[in-house]
Amino acid sequence: MTTTMPDGTTEAQQADETITKVSIVVSKGSLDGIYPGLIMANGARMEGIDANLFFTFFGMDAIHQKRHDHIKVATVGNPGLHMMTWLGGVPGMSAMVTHFMEKSMEELDIPPIPEFIEMISDSGAGIYACKASVDMFKLSKDDFVKEVDEIITVGDFYQMAGGGQIIFT
Repeated sequence: MTTTMPDGTTEAQQADETITKVSIVVSKGSLDGIYPGLIMANGARMEGIDANLFFTFFGMDAIHQKRHDHIKVATVGNPGLHMMTWLGGVPGMSAMVTHFMEKSMEELDIPPIPEFIEMISDSGAGIYACKASVDMFKLSKDDFVKEVDEIITVGDFYQMAGGGQIIFT
């Protein structure tokens, strides 16, 4: 049986389509919230796929000059850590888990956030900050790393993402 999708294509036709553009929204300010977007953007660029990163809310810490070197793993209420919620709140737990995670990533040759952002930018990906979040946190372009192309509105983001896939990490 052939299934027809809402846009009129079949599942088989959609499976054969090649992704040519992705726009990735990074909204979380923890290591485990930022790295998936960076890895996906880097992977897209390595495959020749156009990629844009749109940082909003606490995800902007990844591109904030004073914060991007100090991103930690969220330990309280993080089900992926498979530990009791109260244990995540023990003083020093976030620092310990962050250290372990950074060591594991270093062994896999995954660069730290500042280096990763630079590498992704150098590959031709667009890096953008959300205007509403920038205004809400009373920031300016000067607060961000040099790799940030622009501060844009959600409407600008949708226009830029047109014809591609949007991924929310």
